[in-house]
Amino acid sequence: MKTIAVLGGGIGGLAASYYLCKSPQVIKVVVLESSSRFGGWLWSTRRSDGAVFEHGPRGVRPAGAVGHNTLNMVHDLGLSGEILPVASSHDASRNRFLYVNKQLHRMPSGLSGLLSTVPPFSRPLLLSVAMEILVKKSKKDDETIHSFFSRRLGKELADIAVDSLCRGVFAGDCRELSVRSCFPLFYNAEQLRGSLMLGMLLGSGPSPVAPRGPLAQRSIKESWTQWSLRRGMESIPEAITECLHQSGRVQLHSEAPIQLEDGVVSADHIVSALPAKALASVLPPSCQPLIQQLQGISSVTVAVVNLEYTGIVLPVTGFGHLLPSSEDRGVLGVVYDSVPFPQHNSPNGETTRLTVMMGGAWFQEVFGDPEAVTEEGLLARATEAVNRQLGLTSAPCWSHVSLQRDCIPQYCVGHYRRVESMHSFIRKNSLPLSLIGSSYDGVSVNDVIYNARRAVEDLTGDEV
Repeated sequence: MKTIAVLGGGIGGLAASYYLCKSPQVIKVVVLESSSRFGGWLWSTRRSDGAVFEHGPRGVRPAGAVGHNTLNMVHDLGLSGEILPVASSHDASRNRFLYVNKQLHRMPSGLSGLLSTVPPFSRPLLLSVAMEILVKKSKKDDETIHSFFSRRLGKELADIAVDSLCRGVFAGDCRELSVRSCFPLFYNAEQLRGSLMLGMLLGSGPSPVAPRGPLAQRSIKESWTQWSLRRGMESIPEAITECLHQSGRVQLHSEAPIQLEDGVVSADHIVSALPAKALASVLPPSCQPLIQQLQGISSVTVAVVNLEYTGIVLPVTGFGHLLPSSEDRGVLGVVYDSVPFPQHNSPNGETTRLTVMMGGAWFQEVFGDPEAVTEEGLLARATEAVNRQLGLTSAPCWSHVSLQRDCIPQYCVGHYRRVESMHSFIRKNSLPLSLIGSSYDGVSVNDVIYNARRAVEDLTGDEV
């Protein structure tokens, strides 16, 4: 296994290259990225006055093996001193909101929140939780997230809380997304224990494993709920890229066309971190069954609008708010960036930074063809939403509009069968190909990095 070609220079491809460099079996790694920059959706604007704005992921959860794994990488890359942790006692951790019936509602938390009736819900959440243990286990091998939680926790919770959560995490429709692929922990809890609550208490099967390095241990001791980096999330791909340059074993090619059929890519093995449909477009006709499965994985476009306002203008303090699809199909949610990460504010006077997320599974319906929308139109829609939902009547003093095309894969019902079929085809035909990235087994930064590591370990047989 002398030469490995890595297709895609987003965080998945860079993470795979980073782990490949830890294996003594790998002599050379060639990374091919079609765009002009590495890092994919980890993209930060660093303004000259010191303010930082994220156009992709803006905070990473430290919990669990996949969270610890990312922190281990951050530590190894020398970024420990750049960490901006958010503790569980912080307002951004304790206060999360839903915008329902034209009002902001703080999500219930703590025992008192579970015991009392808290709008927008019509009964105490504890009732739904207590009754859940009595619900029979489904015999289906998969179902929509909405169907699953309607059965187990009631239609109201599914319509409001779960619907909003899926829009915030996947920019997707919970009536289409697969519970087995999007929330495997909950699916396995029902299958193994017959109940979500019992699954949480007693465990729901094997889980990923990662050592707890210094940062992971610190995150547990200090009770972090999320973290970012002083110069923004793009610091991670930048640090990996520098590490790869220094290794002497990696060739990094940006603006590189990717073609497999005519032998342009010559390597002992290919690790593809491309989106599923992008990989389908470059595979040879002999891989037609694989191509068809890859083409079946759709993705959604999200408009990310960063806004900065003069002064402290938020009516509430917290992480942000989400909206169920019944409230506003176009606006997915608003993140109050200045609350969890005030270090990213401009040092020149008090300001408030917000990010409005729009579109997702509803982009075409609400905004039309992504190729035809204008930045001006998206900015107007975002500022109107902030005005209506948060009462901010003044114009922002700075703004940035990013249209992230096809940025989040949608794991629809049956996704797990599709992924199993792809891996089966690769095995049966002994293809020198590994599939990583967000199209298959998790869309979060943590998932993508962890799955890159696991793929490298499977390929090389080394612990990296």
